[in-house]
This record gives sequence, C-alpha cells and structure tokens, in this order.
Amino acid sequence: MRHPPRSALLAVAGTAALVAGALLPVVTAQGAAPACTVEYSVTGQWDAGFQSTVKITNNAAPVSGWSLSFDFANGQKVTQGWSAKWSQSGATVTAANESWNGSLGSGASVSAGFVASRSGTNAVPTTFRLNGTVCNVDSTPTPTPTPTPTAPPSTDPPGTGDGPPALHVSGNKLVDAAGANRRLLGVNRSGGEFMCVQGRGIWDGPVDDAAVRAIADWHVNTVRIPLNEECWLGLSNIDPAYGGAHYVDAVKQLVARVEAHGMTPIVELHWTYGQYTGNSAGCADVHATCQKPMPDMQYTPSFWTSVANTFKNDPAVVFDLFNEPYPDRATSTAAQAWACWRDGGSCPGIGYQVAGMQDLVDSVRATGARNVILAGGLAYSNDLTQWSAHRPDDPTGNLAAAYHVYNFNSCADVGCWNSTLAPVAARVPLVAGEIGENTCSHGFVDQVMKWFDDHGLSYLGWTWNTWDCSTGPSLITRYDGTPTAYGTGLRDHLRALQG
Repeated sequence: MRHPPRSALLAVAGTAALVAGALLPVVTAQGAAPACTVEYSVTGQWDAGFQSTVKITNNAAPVSGWSLSFDFANGQKVTQGWSAKWSQSGATVTAANESWNGSLGSGASVSAGFVASRSGTNAVPTTFRLNGTVCNVDSTPTPTPTPTPTAPPSTDPPGTGDGPPALHVSGNKLVDAAGANRRLLGVNRSGGEFMCVQGRGIWDGPVDDAAVRAIADWHVNTVRIPLNEECWLGLSNIDPAYGGAHYVDAVKQLVARVEAHGMTPIVELHWTYGQYTGNSAGCADVHATCQKPMPDMQYTPSFWTSVANTFKNDPAVVFDLFNEPYPDRATSTAAQAWACWRDGGSCPGIGYQVAGMQDLVDSVRATGARNVILAGGLAYSNDLTQWSAHRPDDPTGNLAAAYHVYNFNSCADVGCWNSTLAPVAARVPLVAGEIGENTCSHGFVDQVMKWFDDHGLSYLGWTWNTWDCSTGPSLITRYDGTPTAYGTGLRDHLRALQG
C-alpha cells in the first residue's frame, strides 16, 4: 500500500467459501508381506468432489525415485495435487515424486495429496502399485457421507501454539513438509517501514504477545511485516536507537511471536533508498521515506542478503521482495517496464541504478536460503499480465507471485482476475499480499475473498493498524482486535473459513 506524507501519517499507502467437510476414515491396504504400504485417506468430500491424501511407506530396498499408481472405479478425475507430479489416463492415476522428495529409504514414508471431481459414488481404490510393484491387494471401501454443497476443506489451521509449518512450492501450491496445502490468510502489520525512518520508534502500536494473540484470535494464519532497508542496515541517517541491531532484533522478536501463535510471518521490503521525482513520486527524498518505483542496487541486495542470512534456517518465514513496483509510471512502454522489473540496471525514467527481481532472487539464494519468495508485478503489484513471461529464475523452485488489489485499482473485477490472475495461478502459487477498500466497508473485499476462495488462493488484509479509515483501509480501532466495519468483514470471513 502506498502511504501519504508524514503529516497524514500513513494509510493509503475450486468454489465457494471453504468449509470443513466430513473426515472419512483412513484405509490401510496391505497384502501378504507387502513391498510397500499405502494409507489412502479421503479428508473431505462435497457434492461434486473430494480431497484425499496418500501416505506411501517403502518396505523394500531404498529407491531414488518413486511412482505410485492406482485406479478409480467411478469416473473420478484428479484436478490438482501437491507433493507429487499428478497425472491421469483414463481411470489410472499416477503420482511421481518431486525433485525434493524422490529418495525413499527402506522403512521411509512420503505423503502427497490431491483434489478430484466426482459424480455420485466415490469408491476407494483397491490396488496400489509403487514403481510397478503391487503394494496391497485388499482394502475396505470408505463409506460415502451425505453430500454437502461445500468446497474442499481448508487445511489452514487457525493460530495455535504449535508454530507454523515449513513451506515450499509444489506446482502452483504452497505446501508444508507433509505435502498439505497452506493458504496464507491474514493481515498486514504496518509500522516497521516508516516509524524508524521518521525517528519515532520501530513499531506503530504494541507488538507484544497480547497484541499478536489478538491477531491470531481472528483465525489469521499469516502476518505480513513491512520493513525499511535503511533501518535494517542501520545507515547513518537512522537514529541508532531505532536502526541496525536494535531494528533487526525487534523484527526477529516479532517474527518469533507471530510463529509462537501458529502464524506464518512474511517479511517484506516496503521502503527503499533512491531519489525518484517522476510520475507518481511519493517524495523527492533520496532516503527510504516513501514508496519508490523499484528497489535500488546500492542497498537492496545487501538488505536481502542480510535478511536471508537471518532467517534461512527457518523455512516457515516467507520473503516478499518488494512491496509495490511501479516502473510502468516512469517508463514509456510496457516492454521497458517489465524489463526493468526483472533485470534492473539503468531503467528509463528512474535516476538510480535499479535492482531487478532477478538480482534480489539471486541475493537470497546465494546465502543458501530456500525460503519461499514472493514477487509482485507492475502497477503497484496490481498488474500480472506479463509476470509469467518475465518470471525470475529461481534454482530452488520456491517462487510465488504476489498481487495487490484495492477497490480503486485497474484490475479490480472478476473479468480481470479471470483473464490475468487465473493463468498465473495455474502455474505458481499466487498470494494477494494486500487487499482492501478505502470506504471502510467490506463489500469489495467480500468479492475479492470469494474469487480467491473459489480458486484456492491466499490473501491478506491491509492493515492491522488503528488509523482513521479516511486515510486508508484500517482493520481495527483498538489493538485488542476491535474491528472497523471493514475489519468485521475480513474477521468474520476468516473465522467462518477456519471454524
């Protein structure tokens, strides 16, 4: 979100809602002295589809790659899956290992899952083959519950004390180590991007355990934390009380509190160095006191190197490379803007050397960090039309697309989402890192959440701060979680999704 000047303090800067379905019993099928064992579970079922998981245990010699196959008997069709490369030919379904889970030692297990369509009966497969060898030849059919007209059950736990899962990309999904889908549903916690550079502290409002617990009480499972590169790096223009080691420690403490309540932390670079006075400039200051069109080569790679080194041993932390790129406002053509976005360098209309998305991915990966990375598109992350064509190369395969949408954006309706977002979401995970509306109501975000729910995608409301709604979308009036009218819409929706 773009922010107004300091004097205004800040602010503007597949199917229906997911409802838990019936949990069907686990079927363990075993033959005499089986070479392998498969546990097949129907974890949710509705009138036109179902969701299942398979747990494969190798009881024979170790293998360096695996392929599981089984047959459906009632015309079921796999529509999407995770933690395996899923395919189907006729009635035969095949799940082949991903690059990261191919090794399966003797006695070792691996899990994967899928969503499928169905019509009527949903009999459990009776025979499973691992690398051509029959694992089991007997199974007990799973009873079919009364169909209910709901979507696949959400696998996103509300805030708990168990800590969030380690995440990685599998196809176009974010999944945990067991292969279960993790939609990121939550809020932004603004403050870390502007308080320090304005010499007023580090956070805007409390971030102690009680304040973070209040966020979790909305059944949020993700908190996005905007940061400032000059404050993190402790540059000379920053008050030492609020920058450098003090700032880094404060961020680490907030990340730890978010994780202690079972929520995924997204650390995001919001404000950066570099003087820009062109179209849509937020300020004329060279320092990181407002939103710039692109990150700078002078400091941003160093910022991400440091952040990645700080959190690379915690795969639950997600990295959002840059809040809202807008080189399209500075350059004369879309081709120039997308080239600037990916490759950086000397970009038309921008007076400083730009760090492109590829530069930042490279900076993160050079540290050995495998954390999931988000990269937002043009037009303040509202334009993903050429995201796939200019997608940065990530050797780990853990790259996802970020998108922002407000009621005043250009791409803010179902037609645009179907034509520009759906193709991206079919290839990589898509996270709407910011959604909101400046009317302080929730009619627009209700539409956004429905479309994203229907497509199994992630979204986070802007913002968990007690600002006057006239200056931007504010979710709360008090840090105990008392919502605005806009916040009520998001809170009630998340609670309904996750029970």
